[in-house]
Amino acid sequence: MGRKCKCLIVDDHPIFRKGIKDLVIEEGLCHVVAEAVSAETSLAAVRREPWDLLILDVALPDKHGLEVLKEIKLLRPPLPVLMLSLYPEEEFALRAIKAGASAYLTKDRTPSEVVAAVREVLAGRRYISPSLADQMANHLNLGQPATLHERLSDREMEVLRLLRQGKTISAIADEMALSVKTISTYRARLLDKLRLRTTANLVRYAIEYRLAT
Repeated sequence: MGRKCKCLIVDDHPIFRKGIKDLVIEEGLCHVVAEAVSAETSLAAVRREPWDLLILDVALPDKHGLEVLKEIKLLRPPLPVLMLSLYPEEEFALRAIKAGASAYLTKDRTPSEVVAAVREVLAGRRYISPSLADQMANHLNLGQPATLHERLSDREMEVLRLLRQGKTISAIADEMALSVKTISTYRARLLDKLRLRTTANLVRYAIEYRLAT
């Protein structure tokens, strides 16, 4: 497996990319490891040549990782994608799995767990942590979201993340390459789905549930 595997690591932090690259090579998981720093460069790399594994960050400078994941799965459906993120599982893991990711790990996991996840993914299986398995079981058992924010779309979560950062509607529109009217619509949906009244309420909600940090 290690002799033939080609891996692409997508993350905008050079130290983190180096750490994952060294780990993948030292463990003999892949012998060719390339790096990309943004959604644009990663999508170009995926279009240019085939890969055996993609390790993808959620927070990229030019596009949300979940959006990149969806585009990649359209370009190369069989490509296994392991998502690594600072965001807790409660926020994005289930969304990532539903969008086609083979695994979702937070960046505070041990190197041994990352290695175990990569091995599972390269073997054509999904890697589901015990905590994510519990979350998935609860979701299935309840038949409905356990919290209000689980009903949010990926775009709505992204708008919530940017609102929490203190960005204005126009600034969010520029960052997401959408119109001010569209972002205002997303904000209205957030208020409706979370049963809140103001942007300040949205920010407090995000802080309380440790969302979109």
